[in-house]
Amino acid sequence: MAPRPIAKPVSSDQPGGMRRSVEIEFPLGAGSYAVTRWAADSAAAPAVIAAHGITANGLAWGPMAEALPGVDLIAPDLRGRGRSREVGGPYSIAAHADDLVRTLDHLGIQRATLLGHSMGGWVAAVAAVRHPDRFGGAVLVDGGLGFPLPADTDLDVLLDNLLGPAMAKLRTVYAGREEFLAPWRSHPSLKEVYSPAVEAYQDRDIIGTEPELRSACVLDAVRDDAADELQNPDVIGAIHALPVPAVFLHAERGLLNEPAGLYSPEVVAAAGLGAAGVDVRYVPGTNHYSIVLGDRGIAAVAEAVRALL
Repeated sequence: MAPRPIAKPVSSDQPGGMRRSVEIEFPLGAGSYAVTRWAADSAAAPAVIAAHGITANGLAWGPMAEALPGVDLIAPDLRGRGRSREVGGPYSIAAHADDLVRTLDHLGIQRATLLGHSMGGWVAAVAAVRHPDRFGGAVLVDGGLGFPLPADTDLDVLLDNLLGPAMAKLRTVYAGREEFLAPWRSHPSLKEVYSPAVEAYQDRDIIGTEPELRSACVLDAVRDDAADELQNPDVIGAIHALPVPAVFLHAERGLLNEPAGLYSPEVVAAAGLGAAGVDVRYVPGTNHYSIVLGDRGIAAVAEAVRALL
């Protein structure tokens, strides 16, 4: 029999006024797999399991939890991130997808709706394809739609150009907490939506002791997962083979709040997602981060989730 998960309240570091959550850990790989759960009042509430972006952690879903009060929202720290950093490899989108099912098994949940942001969009799509009996629908937010890269692409250069500060933090040693947090408070995509919940999500990424603080993200995990989502035909093709109802939402603006979003309307139209049965929704006035952390984006994503429950 699998070990029973150990749950503990996390009220001590819960931002004031936020929906109460519990933290769950269970053994996996070389370490423990950490999950934040915002349980609904009713035991019959629908379950949503949410996969975060490539350098994020489960508390990235804290603001979304407030918009889904009747939902049992389950948000793991994916392996190699946050408090799951010690789980170890292999790192791949399929590994993350299977970890979502392991999480449901440990919680005794047979069926859930998938929610994924950025890299989490690929995780959600692959999870639905690999485990169609466990999921009733999938919401993919500014992620999950991929295109093959040229064979000579330098992945490290691409990631640095695409992710910018999110990659730089993985190679930086910080003297103190404020030094770690300052770039995110002024980040062009976050400064308008920064809140106690967003700060709690950033705080969870800090490990070490002053004056040597670092990001909890494992660089090899980020590299391996990026290569998989950008180069693996099975991962790229998952969104076109979804066996469950699905919604794809894409933001108007990019990772640094630049006018060109990660997915332009023209690129999305050319992908033919409608023919694959995917409901496509453009979310104006949002960027790659604010689509899950700001009021306008949260409302659009929550509406898509509720439509599939």
